[in-house]
Amino acid sequence: MTSAGISPTTTPDPRRWKALVFICIAQLMVVLDGTVVNIALPYAKQDLNISDSNQQWLITAYALAFGGLLLFGGRIADLWGRRRALMVGLVGFAFASALGGAAVNEAMLFGARALQGAFGALLAPAALSLLTVMFTSPKERARAFGVFGAIAGGGAAVGLLLGGLLTQVLDWRWTMYINVVFAAIALAGAIFEIKEPPRDPDHVVKLDFLGVVLAGSGLALVVYGFSRAAETSWGDTGTVTSLVVSVVLLALFVAWQTRSRYPLLPLRVVADRARGGAYLAVGLSVIAMFGSFLYLTLYMQTVHHYSPLSAGVAFLPMVFGMLIGSTQIAARLITRVPPRFLLVPGALLAACGMLLFTQISADSTRYWSVIFPALIMLGMGMGTVFMTSMNLATFGVEPYDAGVASAMVNTSQQVGGAVGTALLNTVAANAATSYITSHKDAVRAPADAVHMQAVALVHGESMGFYVAAGILAAVALITGLLINVGRPIGEPAEVAPVAA
Repeated sequence: MTSAGISPTTTPDPRRWKALVFICIAQLMVVLDGTVVNIALPYAKQDLNISDSNQQWLITAYALAFGGLLLFGGRIADLWGRRRALMVGLVGFAFASALGGAAVNEAMLFGARALQGAFGALLAPAALSLLTVMFTSPKERARAFGVFGAIAGGGAAVGLLLGGLLTQVLDWRWTMYINVVFAAIALAGAIFEIKEPPRDPDHVVKLDFLGVVLAGSGLALVVYGFSRAAETSWGDTGTVTSLVVSVVLLALFVAWQTRSRYPLLPLRVVADRARGGAYLAVGLSVIAMFGSFLYLTLYMQTVHHYSPLSAGVAFLPMVFGMLIGSTQIAARLITRVPPRFLLVPGALLAACGMLLFTQISADSTRYWSVIFPALIMLGMGMGTVFMTSMNLATFGVEPYDAGVASAMVNTSQQVGGAVGTALLNTVAANAATSYITSHKDAVRAPADAVHMQAVALVHGESMGFYVAAGILAAVALITGLLINVGRPIGEPAEVAPVAA
């Protein structure tokens, strides 16, 4: 099978490289929106009198709608057409962002964030599936996915930088308004430069409404359960109930997909061993990476009092590493070596970066000796893993499944982000509490207590970095064992014998 099930005789769209620019702008908008508001949160909270108990909904409202509706959005893209879905998603995302920027109370802001997530769930899989069907040549596909992978991985770090810049120079509301600019540029590109390849008229795609309800509810409860765990505890009644019900709903969803005539998620998409391994690689890698964002932001701003803009700038080496890993390493080698030859070393390099992070100190920033090289290593490793995984996860799917296959990549990222934030936040908090308990006799003055808090925070984060490194080592092991594709992506599985 050729890439995305498209015949190699199909003439590529001459505007595909221009289209890539606008597709990547749309993807960047969605990815950075997950972190751009983090730095703006304290300012929005003060401006709109948001209570401590409700402040997490600025993040959670977006995550719930985005994570819960991704599979639905992917299937809508297959049903409507990816270009149309992308355009509708962009218009809706811009409207929701403008609504959030103009919010006069917390209800209006939270509602706008949920609306952003809903339209993001439509345009994110549409963007990735457009790449899948537009770039069918292995070498071109590698280059396109290299750029896309760098944005998908580095967009969160860019969001921290942009959030700090906009909040510090302008106002927190511009973390929302800026999306209108991004969406307008991407929409112009979608109208004038993006041309979707024709679809197979003989293949019928219909919407599985029961599947939408089961999958959407189950995924939303997964995200909510882990988000709640990060805010409260793992033993909290709401956390446990959410996670248990989510497991039941997702199990019912899988059972229904085996019987549905038009399944929301055809199990053939995830049953492939290599593709399933790619989804796992994305999800587990995001768990570890989101932990690093959380820890380093707290470390820089709380322990060493970086400004929001300075904290954002400090993450730039990771973005640079992402570009190197995805566009120079993975994109150049993916058509020459089997994918696991990239995934395993990439995950191990990222794990080494996480281990280097454990050397941070409460007494000095150690930016150039520890954080800078660790960010480069983490970025290069993650860039290699993301680009290879995204390419593999969408390679070989039929065009009418491209949207839902792309949605599974985004679902892996979203669920991984929720799990990572909750899991690693718990690890760090427990380790910090244990440290304070075991060293409380050393506190003899108020200054000692302040220093002890900083040291305990750094100790907890170091333990979290160890766990994140272990997760990335597990990615290397899983991909090495599970992804059994023994040839470069794009190379034919079999070569017919030449007649004598």
